[in-house]
Formats: sequence, structure tokens, C-alpha cells
Amino acid sequence: MKHRFLSKRYWNDISTPMGESGNLAKEYDDLINFSLGDPDLITDKRIIEEAFKDAKDGHTHYTDFLGDQELRNEISNYYKNEYDYEVNLEECMVTTSGCHAMWLILESILDDGDEVIIHEPYFTPYPQQIELARGKPVILKTFEEDAFQVDAKRLENLITNRTKAIIINTPNNPTGTCFSVETLNLIAKVAIKYDLIVIADDIYTAFSYAEPFIPITTLKGMKNRTITIGSFSKDFCMTGWRIGYVLAPSFVIKTMKDVNENNVFTSPSISQRAALHALKMRKEIQPPMIEEYKKRTFYAYERIKEIPNMSVLPPRGSIYMFINIKKTGLSSKEVSDKILREAHVLVLPGNAFGYCGEGYIRIAVTVGLSKLKEAFDRIKSMEIFS
Repeated sequence: MKHRFLSKRYWNDISTPMGESGNLAKEYDDLINFSLGDPDLITDKRIIEEAFKDAKDGHTHYTDFLGDQELRNEISNYYKNEYDYEVNLEECMVTTSGCHAMWLILESILDDGDEVIIHEPYFTPYPQQIELARGKPVILKTFEEDAFQVDAKRLENLITNRTKAIIINTPNNPTGTCFSVETLNLIAKVAIKYDLIVIADDIYTAFSYAEPFIPITTLKGMKNRTITIGSFSKDFCMTGWRIGYVLAPSFVIKTMKDVNENNVFTSPSISQRAALHALKMRKEIQPPMIEEYKKRTFYAYERIKEIPNMSVLPPRGSIYMFINIKKTGLSSKEVSDKILREAHVLVLPGNAFGYCGEGYIRIAVTVGLSKLKEAFDRIKSMEIFS
């Protein structure tokens, strides 16, 4: 919207299908919402109760500028126990969500005009997050026939004198792909060869179905050039707590801390305590949650295979299915609109995740099996899928 009181950077509409989905969700009383990756399960009550107890015991103040020390210790213990990977306290900072972490990182490392490579389809905010920090997003295309794995030669061909960083996201939103060890090693090799930073958006680490998740920072030669974003939103059903963290070399963490003093100062103390208890209780809390989403994902996969003009790769990870609808002959937006108007099911068009997403729709399996069945029954009855 053009207005003299608004920054000219935002005179052109920057809203996205993801952002607009909130309004669409209100259109039908019987709507089934597959649009946003907000788990329908509430935070485990044991986490809530422990955080509530901590609040009553006085954890209602600012924490250390880098985050609650107990929580940072527990994050360090987690990486040691799960990956045999050492994280020092000065290499860890707690942030107000993973998105906030990404902004702090980009603001801390980018000079004006620096290029950041992102693999497409990508998490919708990435390009604008880079531009907000005065960088330039550079798109690396990935394709279904390659299982949406990054191709090292295509990656290398995009590198210029202004390339500063590569953002990777695995398990991936929106495609659900999990990068193989071979892919991770190829990305690492390119990063080392060209002296680049890898920003690892490790948001769905609990949802790696095909094989155990491997953080790229644990690979040889990568610790000093990897910035890892972690989050409690998806792995612990804690989206509303808005809590995440960053692992990075200490000089990056120090700069992020200095930047954050002019932003939100510290993350919410109560959310940090909740995150602490979530990590401590992860062995009890996560397995049933992961199993539930795995059941939903594989159920959705079987239903999609039954529907004409739809196809999808076998589930590998995350809580999303990236469904190929090219055989309908319609665009992603046209199919999404039809599904909304005719079946009262809200999905996101694939082009919300970049040009490579055209010809696809994304669903999030954030409703139970009965609702999934109802949604696919409605979709299957549509003319374009019959």
C-alpha cells in the first residue's frame, strides 16, 4: 500500500499465501485447515506445569542476555548426548523463536548486497528475511525427480564474489525431503571450498522418518562455519511459546547478543523455563508425538496415491506433504482455490514456496486421522480429482 507515512520498501504488497491463510480459515464453519504448520496437539501438560511452577517461584525477570544458563547447559547436554557434539556456553544463544533467530543471524553477518543462497522450494519468509537484512536472495532450484535434494554442481554455479552464506532446511518445509548424508557432505565441501557460512534451519529434527537426523555442523570442518537454528515450536508442539536458539562460533553469538539488545533484549523467561523442561523430558514426551504425526503422514500418503491427478513422494520427514497436481492442468493457485471453495479444505499453493513449487500444493498434517479422512473424502469427490 502506497502511503507517505509508510516506508517505501513496503509500498508494494508483500503479503504471502501463508500470511493470508488466517483470513481464509474463517470463511467456512466446516473448514478443515491444512495450511499452517501449527501442531494441533497442545504443549505437553508436564511442560506447562513445570513452567507454571517456575513462574510462581520467581522466574519472571530478564534472563542472562544470552539466555537462561540452565537452558543453555541443557542444550549443550542435548547435543553431546544425541550427536557427541561439544557446544560451549558462549556458542549458544536463546532467541524469541526460530524466525527471530534467522533475522538476528542475517543482521549480524550480512553486509549490504551480500548474497545468500536458498534452495527452492523454500520456507516462504526466507527471501524477505534476507532482504530485510539488506542482503540478496539467490535461488537454487531443486526438483522432484531428484527427491528435492540439493545438486552440488548447480549450487557451485551460483557462487559469486558476493556469496556469503547458504541456508539449508532439512527435514524440509515444504517438500518433506531429508537431505542424505551424501548431500550434506557435498554442501559442506562447497562451503569449505568457497569459505562460506552454512545457516542450518534445523526446525524439524524430531521428524526424520527414513533415517536419523544429522546436523551439518557435526560434519568434519563445519563447526566454525555453521550457524544452527533450533526451535521448540514443532519438535515439542510449543509454537505459541516463541522460543528457539542459535549455535554458532562465539564471535557470531556475541554480535547477535549486541544486536538483540536493540530488539527484544532477552527471550521470555517463562518460555525459556518451559524449553528447559521440554529438553529434560524429551524421552517421555517426544516418542508418542512423533508416532502420531508419522501415522498421519503415512495415512495422507496412502490417500493421495488413491486420488487421480495427485501424486507425492514417499514420506521422509517433517509434518508436510508436497503434492504434485500438474495432471489437473491447473495452476497451484487454481487448484488451492477449488479445494477451498468445493471441499472446504484449506491448503497452500506450491508457488508460495518459490517458482519450483508451481504445480504443487502443500498440506500440513496438523489434524487428527478422522479429520484427515474427511478432508481426503471431500477432495476425492471433486471433479478435477475424479
